[in-house]
Amino acid sequence: MSINIEVNDLGGAEEAVFAAWLKEVGDDVAEGEAIAEVMTDKVNVELFAPKAGTLATRTVDEEDPVELGQVIGTLTEA
Repeated sequence: MSINIEVNDLGGAEEAVFAAWLKEVGDDVAEGEAIAEVMTDKVNVELFAPKAGTLATRTVDEEDPVELGQVIGTLTEA
């Protein structure tokens, strides 16, 4: 089963710039583990895995604009 990874916290902002992936495709992640970072004008925010699984896809790259609710990748559920 595929699980969407969404931008769910931007520190109060609506838009941000994608900063970095902390995991590679194929890496196992625990529920709640930091997997990516985004930058707003005021803060850097870590994004966390919504469930345990394996990072299956990454659909954004560094410096891409992102917005609240946007899907940035998927996990395959463990």
